[in-house]
Amino acid sequence: MENFLNLVNDVWNRGFLGIDLGSIITSLGVVLIAFLFRGFIISVILNALGKLADKTDSKVDDEILNALKRPLGLIPITIALYICTLILPLSGVIGDIATNVVKSFVVFTIFSALSNSIKPIFEALSASSWLTVSIQMWLERASRFVVWVIGIAIILDIFGIQIGPLVAGLGLFSVAVALGAQDFFKNLISGILIIGESKFQPGDRIEAGTIHGIVETIGFRSTVVRNFDSAPMLIPNKDLSDVKVTNHGEMENRRINWKINLVYSSSVEQLESIRNEIKQFIIDDKDFLDGENFDPVVRIVELGASSIDVLIVAYAPKMGFAPFNELKEKLIFNIMKIVKKNGSEFAYPSTSLYVESVSYTHLTLPTKA
Repeated sequence: MENFLNLVNDVWNRGFLGIDLGSIITSLGVVLIAFLFRGFIISVILNALGKLADKTDSKVDDEILNALKRPLGLIPITIALYICTLILPLSGVIGDIATNVVKSFVVFTIFSALSNSIKPIFEALSASSWLTVSIQMWLERASRFVVWVIGIAIILDIFGIQIGPLVAGLGLFSVAVALGAQDFFKNLISGILIIGESKFQPGDRIEAGTIHGIVETIGFRSTVVRNFDSAPMLIPNKDLSDVKVTNHGEMENRRINWKINLVYSSSVEQLESIRNEIKQFIIDDKDFLDGENFDPVVRIVELGASSIDVLIVAYAPKMGFAPFNELKEKLIFNIMKIVKKNGSEFAYPSTSLYVESVSYTHLTLPTKA
């Protein structure tokens, strides 16, 4: 029995890689407690703070709590790793690596909190008139990139990796890349110009050549525009910078500018009645704007090749694509009813063909005797 106890004691003291089992089990217990405490922080403390934040009018505190949820959960794990380095008899290279890992976790936790806090901070500043949605998106991405570059540089320095030679090598590499990435920089500069000139913002409906849809994001290289069939298009920024872009989101009102064609058989009385009734319908309908600058125009303007042309101009408040089409549909139906009621018809391109009668002289051919 004594020999068995000595054997157990020898195994316990020998442990693994020279570390006794007592220290290993204690370290595992510390890590387990850290994970349990992490769950307690997330489920109890942060949820309690979240309930307090819900009672405030501002949403910034809610966004900050959500952003800090993951970094705060890393704090118990980092502390547990530090305690493990004190419990375990680590020395030499292994001890240095363990210490550097703990330091790296501290840096990662701090910079993770900074990175996650960027979005709520910019959302709090979004009330400023100059900070548009697209500028906010770019500044968020740029700030997050800078934060992680600094964080990674600190971690590399902790492990003794010299940053200077890496920066010099990246400089030479950047020159080589720049020569073969001219399109990327053209798109980048075009994106900066689009944002600086405020041509359009996410959420605007734009029309540029064959492109027609809702802007979702303006990225460093491309802009995402979603078609009305819900298919997203990734358009290089330089393509949008070089063409005429109609931003329907910036419109103060909507305008209908039509010409309808009536047949030439329409009398003057019919034309006057049609003109007056269409104009009165637009004035009476509350969906159209009225006032000095928005008076509807309904006039007989031209004698066309195959029709009498009537110009119709009406104004409506700023509205979405679907409601505006519904309004146009209502106006079309009422125009058709008015034209039919007054006994006229819509004209369509036609060509009149006049055939003249031709008389033929009958010749009598001589016959053989």
